Amino acid sequence: MKRIAFLLFLAILATTSPLISQSSNTPNNQPLAKTTKKTANKAEVRLKPFSAFAFGGGISAMGVNMQASTNLNRYLNLRGTGNYFNYTVNNITTNSSGGANGLSLTGKLNFATAGASLDLFPFPKHGFRLSPGVLLYNQNQISASATAAPKTSFTLNNTEYFADTVNPLNVNAFLGLSARQQAFTLTTGWGNMIPRNGGHWSFPFEIGAAFTGVPTLNMGLTGNACSTLADANSNGVSCVNMATNPTAQTNLANQLTTYRNDLKPLQVYPILSWGASYAFHNK
Repeated sequence: MKRIAFLLFLAILATTSPLISQSSNTPNNQPLAKTTKKTANKAEVRLKPFSAFAFGGGISAMGVNMQASTNLNRYLNLRGTGNYFNYTVNNITTNSSGGANGLSLTGKLNFATAGASLDLFPFPKHGFRLSPGVLLYNQNQISASATAAPKTSFTLNNTEYFADTVNPLNVNAFLGLSARQQAFTLTTGWGNMIPRNGGHWSFPFEIGAAFTGVPTLNMGLTGNACSTLADANSNGVSCVNMATNPTAQTNLANQLTTYRNDLKPLQVYPILSWGASYAFHNK
């Protein structure tokens, strides 16, 4: 009889123990499957080196932005970037102080860069990162040309000139933003192109600078200009060819020196980008 009672006790204990175990392991009386799913979503996926790749695009301060990335280890990604932008504006007219005359401008933006960065994620499950890198190719530049309307006044090296009515004055200028073809970059941002939770989509944001050096500036003049407004009206004796006259070229050179000194503080180019990317996991 004692044996039968003992066996019944064991049978009851075996029947009720799974319920006790399930109840004690499920917080707040939530279903077990739901709790497991939440835990899996938050869990970090450990990836083998070069086992995932991501491609993305967006916009940046250097133009249309394209990126590709792969994982090196838990904390590091290797990322390649490229930017491209071309834009031309024509026939922009500016008025001089007199209101009737001015310049007819044409300008071109030609941006093209390529580089690589090492993305460090101190907290792998979160998106914050620090990214030292290098520009391997840099052809960012701005060019402009202008034709001065007759009698338009301008100053070179504190000397006033007036555009001639017979042989129009033309100005050509070039601003290079690539004094260093290869330049160090340093950025920070948020968003891992290869999410460590195994996801696919990310929306990375980046801000920083490229240490491209002082911009280069060149300017050329063609056509005639005069020292007085009266001579500009009649192609008088004070009118000279600005491309060949020694005094005019000296004034231009001195004016360019002033402009270049003003550009010296601008030794970095801002990096600012935002976009979307998609990751492929090689399982």
